[in-house]
Amino acid sequence: MLPFLKEAFANPSSPHRSGQRVKTALERARNQTAAALNARPGEIIFTGSGSEADSLAIFGIMHANAERGNHFITCAIEHHAVTHAADRLRRDGAEVTILPVDGDGFVRAQDLGNALTDKTVLVSIMHANNEIGTIQPIAELAALAHERGAYFHTDAVQTVGHISADVQVLGVDALSLSAHKFEGPKGIGSLYIRKGVRISPLVVGGGQENGRRAGTENVAGAAALATALELSIAELEQTRQSTASLRDMLIDGVLRTIPGSSVNGAREQRIPNNASLRFADIEADTLIIGLDMEGVEASTGSACSSGSLEPSHVLTAIGLDTKTARGTVRFSLGRTTTKDEIVRLLAVLPGMIEKLRAMSRTLVAGS
Repeated sequence: MLPFLKEAFANPSSPHRSGQRVKTALERARNQTAAALNARPGEIIFTGSGSEADSLAIFGIMHANAERGNHFITCAIEHHAVTHAADRLRRDGAEVTILPVDGDGFVRAQDLGNALTDKTVLVSIMHANNEIGTIQPIAELAALAHERGAYFHTDAVQTVGHISADVQVLGVDALSLSAHKFEGPKGIGSLYIRKGVRISPLVVGGGQENGRRAGTENVAGAAALATALELSIAELEQTRQSTASLRDMLIDGVLRTIPGSSVNGAREQRIPNNASLRFADIEADTLIIGLDMEGVEASTGSACSSGSLEPSHVLTAIGLDTKTARGTVRFSLGRTTTKDEIVRLLAVLPGMIEKLRAMSRTLVAGS
């Protein structure tokens, strides 16, 4: 990023030599990003985030193809970037179908097939869930949508850089990603949009990104996104295996040593860096504080909904009641996570859980 923050700061739309040097760097980043997804450079749009990429795909495709119909399909465990977009489409008069999921978080192909109509413009199903880690059968679902003439978008923010996200294998028409999920900077994302798919811009006022997103490009961010993605893809299989091994060590250790513990989401079809675990008879918010005091940083769900008093919509969608859902902790692993860190977590966690349960029993008895 540094050259574009210190000296190569010209506008890439400028015709002069400095501007064209920066333009060359921007297109190099576009080429790198396209190669990582097995796409064409012209199919890559740089955005300000994964959420913006989701909005551009959903509103852009729905608006540009309104003559086809006004039906949008998504599922009950999507990130709020998609569910809130669906809410706005509904308020604007679109027909919106929210598909249920099973107990592991999978969308059933039969449910999608039953929901599709000749008026369906777009289906948006995430590649993998950000809270419970379940990986959806995107290729199968996309093929079903295409049979009825609908476009298919996937929010792949959780998967790009961690598992294969080849757009040709997935068969999708649009795919969203965000740099900070694979060790790039915050504030830069990208949308793949297949050649030939019509899309209306959300941001107007200039011809940047081939007329699909106005505004002077974040060249430093784009260069960083592309570099981080290229490095992640080069190390993907090694990192996937090592991270999955530590994830399984954590999950197996918890299930073995802590009574009343369970896993949320699929065990096998799961992203390697996610361990969503629930513990009976505890409040996860209290456990998170205790873990933080021990130097362990974890979450009760999506960071984007931190502070909400309501249980996660993802956990309720897979069938958990409010009390059970509030006992869930999400542990996120990464390339730098070590075996020693998992060992330490497994050493302190059982005692914390038992202490919290004993306090809860005392409070109940006292009342």
